[in-house]
Amino acid sequence: MTSTRMSRRSFVSLTVSGTAALAATAVLPAHRALALTTPIPPLDPTALRAAIDDLEHPPSTAAQLRVGGTAGHWRGTSGVADIRTHRPPTAHDKVRIGSITKVFVATVVLQLVAEGRIDLDAPVRRVLPGLLPARFGAVTVANLLNHTSGLPDHVGIPDPETPEEVVRHRFDHWTPQQWVATATYGPLKFTPGTRQEYRGINYALAALIIEKVTSRPYGEAVTARVLRPLNLARTVVPGDDPRIHGRHVHGYLAMTDGSLRDITVYDQSSSRGEGDMVSTTGDLDRMLAALFSGELLPPELLQLMFTLPPNDVRMLDGSPARYSTGLQQATVNGITLWGKTGETYGYKNAAFSTRDQQRRFVLAYHPTTTRDGAQSQMIARVADLLTRNPSAKGPAAY
Repeated sequence: MTSTRMSRRSFVSLTVSGTAALAATAVLPAHRALALTTPIPPLDPTALRAAIDDLEHPPSTAAQLRVGGTAGHWRGTSGVADIRTHRPPTAHDKVRIGSITKVFVATVVLQLVAEGRIDLDAPVRRVLPGLLPARFGAVTVANLLNHTSGLPDHVGIPDPETPEEVVRHRFDHWTPQQWVATATYGPLKFTPGTRQEYRGINYALAALIIEKVTSRPYGEAVTARVLRPLNLARTVVPGDDPRIHGRHVHGYLAMTDGSLRDITVYDQSSSRGEGDMVSTTGDLDRMLAALFSGELLPPELLQLMFTLPPNDVRMLDGSPARYSTGLQQATVNGITLWGKTGETYGYKNAAFSTRDQQRRFVLAYHPTTTRDGAQSQMIARVADLLTRNPSAKGPAAY
């Protein structure tokens, strides 16, 4: 059995480059970042238009940008939603949102914590008996949500070397138990809670915890607790359906001969709970606004989403921790943003906001390559434009 998810090498590259594109996420410790008083700059519609119209850096087929918040609004689209019909994208077109799925999952877990149905300090093995080996007994629910679990790398999954291999395996299917089993070989990488490493398997387990506690598929819990109350009618947890239904932007992957292959229909089972959802820029903007405004969580649990691990908890490369419970922190041009990036083949997204919601943005675009960090260039220039003082000379360094 093989997986259609990105190769381990590509995944590591994307994780690093995605945060680097937001000016080396969490370049300031949490207590200093919260104290920043850098003013929010005015919007530059001409520059924003140029930023999303540049579909060469990275090579992309389309882009959508929605800027909100009390400091101003702007919307724009570029490119085509379908290279066959040349239909332009609209604000109502669905896209695959990749790891922004984790924001929804973390929110539901925290809602269950608020109801006394989940204990963040509970060992995962106690909540999900029989799924993890005994040597993983120290891993808690909280460790999953802020990526401090120390779970080992996956073993026995394919590492596609060419886009043709990606296409060939895009309908391979995994059950959640099979996928979790691939990350149970060997010892923990570190004592849980002492280091941070961004890992999708943490949220695959979090989704299973939701199912165990609610006795329903995690997608049904997300729908009942978040999508329906917020009227996010175009956001979907697809389950085993590899298609995107209704109006959507197609994703494409460049083959070795330069031709583009439609990669929209794609089995997401290896990303279940961590990167399988479908949404729109409008729905994601509404989700961020509601979450940050306290519509979904009580204050003490919402605060966990804006709290990084202690300063002595570092990423594996020694850099400061940059992931909270369900979100990631980025400081760009002195302005601290909270949100999430996400991607899968043919789709890349960023949804971020300042804590006070003066500036909020959702960017969805469609790179045709996933081999290196270059695909984050559009996030970099948009984030720079939305945070840089107009008097500053040149873009921020990334």
